[in-house]
Amino acid sequence: MSDTKTLMRFTGVGGQGVLLAGEIFAAAKIKSGGHGLKTATYTSQVRGGPTVVDIQLDSEEIYYPYANDGEIGFMLSVAEMSYKLFKDGVKPGGTIVIDPNLVHPTDEDRKTWNIHEIPIITIAKEEVGNVITQSVVALAIANTMMDAIDKETLIATMLSKVPAKVHDVNIVAYDLGEKYAKEAMAK
Repeated sequence: MSDTKTLMRFTGVGGQGVLLAGEIFAAAKIKSGGHGLKTATYTSQVRGGPTVVDIQLDSEEIYYPYANDGEIGFMLSVAEMSYKLFKDGVKPGGTIVIDPNLVHPTDEDRKTWNIHEIPIITIAKEEVGNVITQSVVALAIANTMMDAIDKETLIATMLSKVPAKVHDVNIVAYDLGEKYAKEAMAK
């Protein structure tokens, strides 16, 4: 688990749950005794418009609410338009996870960043059986790849933010996200 500053970015379109994932990360970091902040940007077109949430996790106090472009070490994207708009904030050599059914990086992108393709929406829809769990699949992928927060703390925080009737399905989603992240990192 990292005690240094972690900067992550989730991008998508309104309604995909990227804001919830950022909120869970920040709350879990605070719960574990650190400092967490999520800063969201989205268009007035709430559903379907480009959405980005920057997540800062640090053992020290966070004085500035925005991640500086070029400093972000990890980005996860599930929408082409948001990927194109926000990818340049990721530092060269940083990690970007994309849903290959929805996001199509260029050859130049692949030279600039460490890109992993994980079908997040398909995993949520077909393997978990509930597309709404895509934010939890994404949460697990990010945490597994970044080793940002103690897994049990993150899961407990996630479960506190969702209704009890969907706890089991969200645990399945987390486990699948973790499995796919480990497989992607092993390649």
